Amino acid sequence: MDKLAVRGDAETEAMLLAAPEEEYMSARQLAFFRQRLREEEEALLSAVKETAGHLQEAETSSDWSDRASTEEEHTLELRVRDRERKLLQKIREALRRIDDGSYGWCEETGEPIGMARLLARPTASLSLEAQERRERSKRRFGG
Repeated sequence: MDKLAVRGDAETEAMLLAAPEEEYMSARQLAFFRQRLREEEEALLSAVKETAGHLQEAETSSDWSDRASTEEEHTLELRVRDRERKLLQKIREALRRIDDGSYGWCEETGEPIGMARLLARPTASLSLEAQERRERSKRRFGG
């Protein structure tokens, strides 16, 4: 069995961070991120099913305040699910990058995104520097 598969997450992350540069985006590291992304994808899909069931089960109340409260809860729940839908799309894009060999490399500069950043945000497609440049540009030009 693979050493990365039998260790706990914190220990595995420490091993990934300590790995030499020449191992960056090795088959083992890609397998780790593929598994992490798939687990997150499954959790989000489960939450979507739960929301759909919850919204279908909702009863309509004749009391206006109860109805308003229920509508507010549904609106909030749908807003959260919309954010999760966007995250699901980013997860699937990251899985495609693993498949095509571009995962872990900045789409803007071609440089490594970095293990610490990928552990914190496995869907990252830009290095921290490129992301900061993009955000500064958006603020400056209102985009």
